[in-house]
Amino acid sequence: QVQLVESGGGLVQAGGSVRLSCLASGPIFSIDAMAWYRQVPGKQRELVASVSTGGTTTYIDSVRGRFTISRDDDKNTLYLQMNNLNPEDTAVYFCNANLTAGLLGEWVMESWGKGTLVTVSS
Repeated sequence: QVQLVESGGGLVQAGGSVRLSCLASGPIFSIDAMAWYRQVPGKQRELVASVSTGGTTTYIDSVRGRFTISRDDDKNTLYLQMNNLNPEDTAVYFCNANLTAGLLGEWVMESWGKGTLVTVSS
């Protein structure tokens, strides 16, 4: 089965940096758009950044200029470089991918990771 597994979360001081990774594995045929979301307890999950197959990126205003999303399609891996972190960035970060799977790409699906916690202390 297709799996997305995030890594790289942890505790960091305000002003610090963290890089998240998300490895996609399983019978993947192709990966379309990929994205990072985050969720704080009691709040809705929000889209943080996305990247298309062509490399076009989008960011929410609060992270633009501080976060960088990128992907390595040879490794089926998505990254999020987060710099100049502040306590408001504390959240569980989720990886999301739209992909096809199976020998001929006959399965079309949206897949989610289980999330990785980033805690920014003031």
